[in-house]
Amino acid sequence: MKKIAFLLILISNFVFAQMPNISNVWLNNSKPYTGTIGNGNQEIKLKINISEQDKNNDQEYFLSGYSLVDKNYTKFEGKLAITKYRDSKKKGSVFGEYELAEENKGKHSGIFKGKFIYTFQWDKTKEKVVGEYIEFIGDWKSYDGTLDFKTRLRNQ
Repeated sequence: MKKIAFLLILISNFVFAQMPNISNVWLNNSKPYTGTIGNGNQEIKLKINISEQDKNNDQEYFLSGYSLVDKNYTKFEGKLAITKYRDSKKKGSVFGEYELAEENKGKHSGIFKGKFIYTFQWDKTKEKVVGEYIEFIGDWKSYDGTLDFKTRLRNQ
């Protein structure tokens, strides 16, 4: 019943431009997002440790965590902004944009920027959200401008 109420609140709040706090979604159950970076499809992990809804703009979230490529571990901070929501009886989708700035630690640090999609399904029998899928698709550019790679990350 709580999940039905959550979904109804989520839907009605989009209509009235008030977003419920779904900051826990971006934490991904304390698991890193995994994916690829660059043409060689090198493995990348992105772990979000802090996710907070912006008090002045409930469609935006402040994120903090770290990225890991090979042995290059770099902290980042940034934001995620919800731009669109779509709902049907069994499936919901949230769309938006993100920008995450890594600590400037030299050539292998930069900015992640792109779009995301969060989809989920509602299980009537269990009365809860199931089948959550989050994907971040975008680019990573080094601060010095010498490196520019495509990125694709998703939840586990």
